[in-house]
Amino acid sequence: MKIAILSRNPNLYSTRRLKESGEKAGHDIEIIDTLHCYMDITSNRPAVRYKGEALPKYDAIIPRIGASVTFYGTAVVRQFEMMGTFSINESVAISRSRDKLRSLQLLSRKGIGLPKTGFARHPDKIDDLLKVVGGAPVVIKLLEGTQGIGVVLAESRKAAESIIEAFMGLKANILVQEYIKEAGGADIRCLVIGGKVVAAMKRQAAPGEFRSNLHRGGSAELIKLTPTERKTAVLAAKAMGLNMCGVDILRSNSGPVVMEVNSSPGLEGIESATGKDVASMIFEFIEKEAKPNKTKTKGKG
Repeated sequence: MKIAILSRNPNLYSTRRLKESGEKAGHDIEIIDTLHCYMDITSNRPAVRYKGEALPKYDAIIPRIGASVTFYGTAVVRQFEMMGTFSINESVAISRSRDKLRSLQLLSRKGIGLPKTGFARHPDKIDDLLKVVGGAPVVIKLLEGTQGIGVVLAESRKAAESIIEAFMGLKANILVQEYIKEAGGADIRCLVIGGKVVAAMKRQAAPGEFRSNLHRGGSAELIKLTPTERKTAVLAAKAMGLNMCGVDILRSNSGPVVMEVNSSPGLEGIESATGKDVASMIFEFIEKEAKPNKTKTKGKG
């Protein structure tokens, strides 16, 4: 199969692993810089151009769209969809998962476990907003933040009010969530492919840090999921419409709660922690599912 990986950096671990794994499986793999693509939106003859010429017809694409380029990246994916190219994650699903508020609302509608969450731009009664999520301590998040940036733990009501007022002064949209103390600074990353959890790891925050992101000094180890955790991850991926994603779960006293669904999960941490060849599993899914014009949205939405 002829497959394109949409990635801005060919040297990233995930991009390299996908290229190596795809070529090992006998596929023709090309890495395309998403931002250097430009689109010919001619009626009935959509095309994606790159370095002065139209890109060839691909059997499938693997979008590795960074959060900072979501708008343009999903537009490129949508153009491929209009050309009938199979994408492991469709443009609408990527956009859906990148919108923190929309994703939480969709998960809530499906009855999936979530931390108590409030959303605000300019609350007249900050104390009522805090009451909605159970009071301090609370986690306050910028709606546009990624990889732990713009995420603050307010340990007291006074601190929470000060942080919320500061964000309000910046005219920022914020999420206020209950702090799941019993999680102990740890979360679980579940890698879902084709409606199945294929790998899972526990990420533990570094001492003095509550964010468990590996690039912030967190550690990772293999973990055994409970049936409820496995089901929660699968349902979250389905709610987003993602064929391949990372689902981040916290263990709370009321059961597993979903923190985020990531449409372009990194492979390095989970492959190292679990010893599983996740990259090969991605190509096995593509080999099974990729068919011309199979995309559900066909560029809609």
